Amino acid sequence: MRIDAHQHYWRVARGDYGWLDHAPTILRRDYLPNDLLPLLDEHEIEKSVLVQAAPTVAETEFLLELAEEDERIGAVVGWLDMEADNFGEQLDRLMARPKFKGIRPMIQDLSDDEWMLRPAVQRAFACVEERGCTFDFLTFGRHLPHVLTVVERFPNLRCVIDHIAKPSIKSGELEPWRSRLSSVAERPNVWCKLSGMVTEADHDAWHPRDLRPYVMHAIDVFGWERVMFGSDWPVCLLAAEYAQVVAALRAAIGADLTPEREERIFGANAAQFYRIA
Repeated sequence: MRIDAHQHYWRVARGDYGWLDHAPTILRRDYLPNDLLPLLDEHEIEKSVLVQAAPTVAETEFLLELAEEDERIGAVVGWLDMEADNFGEQLDRLMARPKFKGIRPMIQDLSDDEWMLRPAVQRAFACVEERGCTFDFLTFGRHLPHVLTVVERFPNLRCVIDHIAKPSIKSGELEPWRSRLSSVAERPNVWCKLSGMVTEADHDAWHPRDLRPYVMHAIDVFGWERVMFGSDWPVCLLAAEYAQVVAALRAAIGADLTPEREERIFGANAAQFYRIA
């Protein structure tokens, strides 16, 4: 099974995508299943992981409704308020929906870099770990020391780093991102998405060779068994079309991409992590 482990849908009129108000024009329109289906067909992708794009439960319900209507959506990663007193009850309610697989707070947009260490949030992490739900870390490299603290405290938390923690690919800077990612990758419960990289590069002049040092480091430290392809469509359109994103990852890996490794990166790993049948 070929899987895109990270994509989004949104309907602008819903009104809870605050970040879209200041986004480039190409993103300020609706993106729904009919827009992505031809691209999935073109690349023989059978399932996708639909990830939240607004910090509201209402948007998560919207995504789950789409998933009920679209068999190509294999999993939904939604949003919940991790500081809510009834977090556990809300999580149980969502987990009763077959395609709900995990949550993702928008950590990169929060003013407090240490938010994930707050007592209420730590209690929520314990709940997620206990339920066996997945957790997507949407962070920058500066957050990785705090991510490490979380994954050490919750060694059975099934979690994944989105967009390889958004290193500064445009500037070519590797440290301290490289060392910090290596430390996080030592925890066997942490996985990594090879996604969101073209938008961290120079939008107008990026090349697959710009991505290679970051891609290969992520693969080196996580191994071929804990990395997965994600298009980050339609956000990727800021820098590349869907086909270019797929081709860029292949080119960045180059001759190291054997058929067995391709099968893992482009499907098997995501199926295992998100438990997609």
